[in-house]
Amino acid sequence: MPINDLAKLLKYANPELQPGTYVYVSVAEPPTVSAKDIVMSFRESEGLTLILSKQVAVAHGLDYGYEASWITMKVTSALEAVGFTAAFATALGSHHISCNVVAGYYHDHLFVAASDGERAVEILRSL
Repeated sequence: MPINDLAKLLKYANPELQPGTYVYVSVAEPPTVSAKDIVMSFRESEGLTLILSKQVAVAHGLDYGYEASWITMKVTSALEAVGFTAAFATALGSHHISCNVVAGYYHDHLFVAASDGERAVEILRSL
């Protein structure tokens, strides 16, 4: 059952670092990347943003700049929960770690600079 209570969300956040390096790409039209290889997609007026493993992006010749570590908050958070994103973004920001958040149906997913992945998980576990 999804959790709304901020104290419980923080207590049971259970951040998990996913293996690999992930990149953001922007394309005009979907490339010939298998749907199973796309971590996230979002259409903006400027183009289609994709988050992919770096390996998939390189294999498809896609340009990227930002290399990220992917952290999944394993707690099942309610989409209407208030303050969870602010709490972990503030904690990471206070340590000079940028945080790009994607809310899935069941979990929140954070993308931080690849070099900050392990340190970010330590900080999140301290919440």
